[in-house]
Amino acid sequence: MLINYYELNKKKKEIEVEMNHLKTIFHDFFDRQIGSLDKGEIILNGYKLQRQIRKAEKYNEEETVKRLEDLKMNDLIQVVKKPDALKIKSALNLGFLQEKDLEGCIITTASPAISVKPITPR
Repeated sequence: MLINYYELNKKKKEIEVEMNHLKTIFHDFFDRQIGSLDKGEIILNGYKLQRQIRKAEKYNEEETVKRLEDLKMNDLIQVVKKPDALKIKSALNLGFLQEKDLEGCIITTASPAISVKPITPR
C-alpha cells in the first residue's frame, strides 16, 4: 500500500503539471482568438473546449471606508475587533502579559497529513 500510495502521488503531481501546461495552451489559444477576458468555446474531434470567465467584485476597503465616512454613512462600515497575535507575543516576551492571563483563550488546531517517501540506503 505504501508503494502504491507513493507511485499514485507521484503520478498525480505529473498529471497536475501536464494539465496546467495544457490549460495555459488553451488560454493562450482563446486569448489570441477572442481576447483575454472573453469566454469562448470550440468543438474539435467530438470534444467541446470551453473557457468561462469568472468575475468577482469587492470593495477597495480604504477608499470605500473614506467615501462612506465622507457621506456620513458610518453604519455601513464594519468595525472588526480581533486579537493582534504579534503584539500579544511581544507583550508575553516583555512580561507585560502572562500566559495565565490568556488561559482558555488559545485555540489549538491540528490536521493530519500523510507523506510517503522511498528510503534510499546510504
